[in-house]
Amino acid sequence: MLTVLQRLRCRCNFHALRFVHKIQETGALLVERLHGHMPHLSPLQDNLLGHFAGKSVPGGNRNGSSKYLAVHLRFEIDMVAYSMCYFGGGKDEEEELEMYRQIHFPALTEIKRTTKLPSAAFLRSEGKCPLAPEEAVLMLAAIGFKRRTSIYIAGAEIYGGGRRMAAISRLYPALVTKETLLSPSELEPFRNFSSQLAALDFIACASADAFAMTDPGSQFSSLVQGYRMYYGGGDLPTLRPNKRRLASILVKNATIEWKEFETRVNKLIQQTKQVHERPIARSIFRHPRCPECMCRTDN
Repeated sequence: MLTVLQRLRCRCNFHALRFVHKIQETGALLVERLHGHMPHLSPLQDNLLGHFAGKSVPGGNRNGSSKYLAVHLRFEIDMVAYSMCYFGGGKDEEEELEMYRQIHFPALTEIKRTTKLPSAAFLRSEGKCPLAPEEAVLMLAAIGFKRRTSIYIAGAEIYGGGRRMAAISRLYPALVTKETLLSPSELEPFRNFSSQLAALDFIACASADAFAMTDPGSQFSSLVQGYRMYYGGGDLPTLRPNKRRLASILVKNATIEWKEFETRVNKLIQQTKQVHERPIARSIFRHPRCPECMCRTDN
């Protein structure tokens, strides 16, 4: 009975659930502008975009790159504040995040007041802190993504704004978001609906030639990974860093040679890119590679 239920869950998630037409149409605009053309019809595009898949959308082609990397940069203020980590912003940062916690996470504030919590340094060493944009750019550069790489950034407003994004935008000037690819009028129907904006990011990330995440625990990133695994046929790589091991490398980045840094980061990423059959109790939406969901699990 459990196997039958798992098969049903798999069919519902990867086949039955579809975005509504307005999301599919705007998602098709995003994909066409990112690629510079509408990709050939594929099972992935068919499921994501419905009858908009494989067809040029009016106003779609804006001479984008033929290939692009999508990055889910999970560094919004809620994530940063909840992590209890320190990101080098001094007393102003500490006071701003503490005020945010008092308003949005009162239970966490009370726990902090009454309990001795791990230090920010310990949390970082354990890989509990979200990757800051300047850390993410080091990882991407070490993996080998060149300056000319077209990068789509998914996510809401980055904490720290332009100051935090300066490093990644300097190294990768071909940086775009849904806000820069779509006109205000095209975005307007989704403006006050965060889940619909996330759906547009999902389409762009799932359709990317490569996808990188900075927070492996993110539900969004996990769903994108599962979708790409299910439909990708092994041709849609997902970069999912082990944050604990990456933290041990990043903490030494000022004292080791760049070549050694590159070698260590690449070794880490290669290990995490290996795809195995779904571990017991792991979400089938994140790891669909199992007999109940994918007929073949050996490729």
